[in-house]
Amino acid sequence: MKATIVNADWLKKHQNDADLVILDASPKGNVSGLKPEHPGVQIKGARPVSLKEDLSQKEAPFPNTLPTEEAFQSTAQRLGIGRTSFVVVYDNLGIYTSPRVWWLFKSMGLEECFVLNGGLDEWINIGGETEPIKAYDGSAGNFAAQLNTEAWRNISAVEANIESKKEVVIDARSEGRFLGTAPEPREGLSSGSIPNSKNLPFKRVLENGKLKGEEALKEMFDGLAGENQPLVLSCGSGLTACINLLAASQVLENPLSVYDGSWTEWAQLKPNLIE
Repeated sequence: MKATIVNADWLKKHQNDADLVILDASPKGNVSGLKPEHPGVQIKGARPVSLKEDLSQKEAPFPNTLPTEEAFQSTAQRLGIGRTSFVVVYDNLGIYTSPRVWWLFKSMGLEECFVLNGGLDEWINIGGETEPIKAYDGSAGNFAAQLNTEAWRNISAVEANIESKKEVVIDARSEGRFLGTAPEPREGLSSGSIPNSKNLPFKRVLENGKLKGEEALKEMFDGLAGENQPLVLSCGSGLTACINLLAASQVLENPLSVYDGSWTEWAQLKPNLIE
């Protein structure tokens, strides 16, 4: 297993490394009811990036849709990211949007990309310097995007898997939404689940804004899938699925991918295939 997170102490020691790029992926809002403790500031020297505005297809019918290679490359270069950059992504909600941005970079070919465990709050807790949020205006990078299609699943692949059961779909939504006993936050969307999928609410893998320890994570994923059986991580819109993927990558060797459209797409396009 490869490391997927760095801690705040490590970042503080390496903050001035030549190839280091710190990305602030803090969202403007969220449907999970989370509120930042330190709005309006960023880690000193960080470069703000918006998942919604910069790293998603704006005209797509579903939220957070995977951008094209060209669009992603353009954003990465604008942020000064090059082929040899070492990128650390964080957000101001502990761990929330940062795993989605991390997975985008990993799947687009940037090997050295990590999530800051605990995010901005943990950075401030250890006395790290902050500054008001400001756009990056430095030189452009030379990053070249090349999408690994195995990192993502579309609706056809997920539907075919209901019959084949080659992969295990793990849903990060709350238990109530998964079981159909609680409403979806998006108006007009029915709750329920993809047939044969399993539920691991994303909040269970976190504690005080950080990933839980490896032993606790292993216990959570134990029994969800067979050894080396591929996992497909899903949620409401492909965002919190990446939190579970980040957690799984800490303790599993299984192939991992994200169902990009997730429940928002499935509930609208496959209403006859809802449990």
